[in-house]
Order: sequence, then structure tokens, then C-alpha cells
Amino acid sequence: MAVEFLGIAGTNPASEVTPRTGGPLDLEYTSKLARAHEDNGWDRILFAYHSGSPDPSTVAAYVATRTERINLVVAHRPNVAYPTLTAKTFATLDHISDGRFEVHVITGGSTADQAAEGDFLAKDDRYGRTREFIQILKQAWTSDERFDFAGQHYQFEQSVADIKPLQQPRPRISFGGSSAAAYAVGAAEADIFALWGEPLAGTKEQLATIDAEAAKAGRSDRPTIQIAFRPILAPTEELAWAKAESILGRIKDAQAGGPGKGRFRDPSKTPENAGSRRLLAAVEAGERHDRALWTAPTGLTGGGGNSTALVGTPETVAAALLDYYDLGVRIFSARGYDIYDDAIDFGRYVIPLVREEVVRREAHNRQELAS
Repeated sequence: MAVEFLGIAGTNPASEVTPRTGGPLDLEYTSKLARAHEDNGWDRILFAYHSGSPDPSTVAAYVATRTERINLVVAHRPNVAYPTLTAKTFATLDHISDGRFEVHVITGGSTADQAAEGDFLAKDDRYGRTREFIQILKQAWTSDERFDFAGQHYQFEQSVADIKPLQQPRPRISFGGSSAAAYAVGAAEADIFALWGEPLAGTKEQLATIDAEAAKAGRSDRPTIQIAFRPILAPTEELAWAKAESILGRIKDAQAGGPGKGRFRDPSKTPENAGSRRLLAAVEAGERHDRALWTAPTGLTGGGGNSTALVGTPETVAAALLDYYDLGVRIFSARGYDIYDDAIDFGRYVIPLVREEVVRREAHNRQELAS
């Protein structure tokens, strides 16, 4: 795999800086945003999960009938459905989408949001449950024979699914986290390991940890690495940074009670999850890092996940992404603050630059190996 791009699906136009003007599920907007990604070079879109949001798997099934190419990545928490049922549900969705389904398994970084759905497991126990959940999904999707499972969190006997995924041997499973427990589970079980955007040095450190855990688990390779940023683009560097400062002002307005209020962590509280604490450490080291990384929104939102930005012209942002490519990252997740317009702009002006350079580098590497 050369390089892939993951965008965000959405069921309404709201973001940290944009008010929601209607209900939680605007089907016209949902289709429009998905097609904007499909028509502008993206490979995948993520249907996010929250305890109170519309069900992502149902929304993905709807979008599958209104798109043709783009892969549909459904976020799923193991606490909300038994894994044998989930395996059948997702195999069915894989058929509905003509083999375009993937799952992003979320262990859960917010105790309060887990509790809202009746889940009171401690965090490390949740990671143990996630490991079992992924193992069961894999076996349910690939086994034609009845099988038993006797784990700490799941037990069943003689299960077999009649419906298997259309994709062979099975759809990809992605996973994210930055704690010791997360590294161990994701490196052992996931096809894709998702990280939030840190400075290059921090990312390199995380990749070394994932490599070590994958080797410890007996894997000969590590999961494909995915990393997430908020792109802020403009025709010149000056305009891009002016736009960045404007977005920061819009976030402050939202926190004061305007659009997007309630979408942020309390900056006065230490985040529960290790990923957010790592992002706040990057904030303490400075607002600007490497070629284009900007941490000011992260500090303002108390270490909110996927809050570090890449700021600059399309050429600058593409070059910054390629710096991460050189570390071994192969999937780039990007979500702008003006979600629909930014999906189009990033697709038109950044994705082609990155793809072209990756092709050039791969051709150069092949020539060097052959010489």
C-alpha cells in the first residue's frame, strides 16, 4: 500500500466552530459530505461514535447506497453489542457496501461517556475486553466451523455465522490509543494503528513502541500506521496563519457559549487518556513544531483528540505529511474545521501532491534496489 487518506463522515454540519442548525441527522448533508470525499480523491471516511450520536453503522449503510467507491470505516465500542452479533451486523454491512466496509474499534477514553451506556469497566479492563472482541471478530468472519470462546469478558459455545464478509479474508480492523495497554493490544491485534498528530519526534517514539509490542506478540510486521491532523490551508503562508488565528478565535467564541459549545474538554482538568496527555506535553513544548504543526487549538481545548493542526499552503502541508510518511505512516486522517469545504480543498490541493511525491519516491527506491 502506498498511501491512503481518511476523511470524516458527518450527519450534520456542526463542528467546533460551526453551529448545528437542525437535528442530529441531516440525511441530505450526510450524503453530500460523503460524495464530496468520494469525488475529491479520498479513500475512506470515518463514521464516528459517541454515546448520544446517531448510530454509525446504520448511517454507513445509508451512505453505502449513495456512493460507489469510498470505503466506510465504522467506529464501534465493544461494550454496546456482543461480538458474535457485531460480526454478523458488520458482515451484512460489508455486503450492502459491496466490500467497502472497515471497522475502527474504540476502547473508550472517557469514563463518563462509557458510563452513559452502562459500561463501568476500569480502563485497563476495557483494553482486555477490546483484545477479546477483536479476536472474536476475526474468527467469526473467517471460520466455517463452530467455535467456542472462553475469555475474561466473553464466553460462548459452538458459534458460527452463516454470513461472512464479502471481502476476503476479512475487512480491516483499526484501533487507536497511546497507553501501555493500548500499545500491547493494538500492536498484537489491529491491522491499522491510529495515532493523533504529534511532533515528528513523538511520533517516531510511538512507532518504536508499536514495533516492540508487535515483535513481542510474535508479529513479523507492525500494523499499518495512521495519523490524524486538522488541516488549515490557504494560498500563501501568511493567509494560512491568519486563517489559523481566525479559527482559534472562533473556538474561543464557541467556548464562551457560541457555536460548538459543549464539544470541548474542560481545560482545567487533566485528561483521562494517555493520547491527550501526550498532546498537552507537545503544547507545553511550544505552539509550533517541525514544518507546519500547530498545537494552539490543542491547548485551548484541553488536549482534545485530533486537535493538532497542519498550517500552510497546500505545498507546505503536503511536505509536512511526507515527513510523517518518511517515518512509516501510510494513512493520513484529515478533518478541517469547516468540514465540507475543507474536505474539498484538501482533496483537490493536497492529496494529489502527496500521491505524486509518494509515487516518485517509490520509483526512485525501486531503481536504487535494482542498481
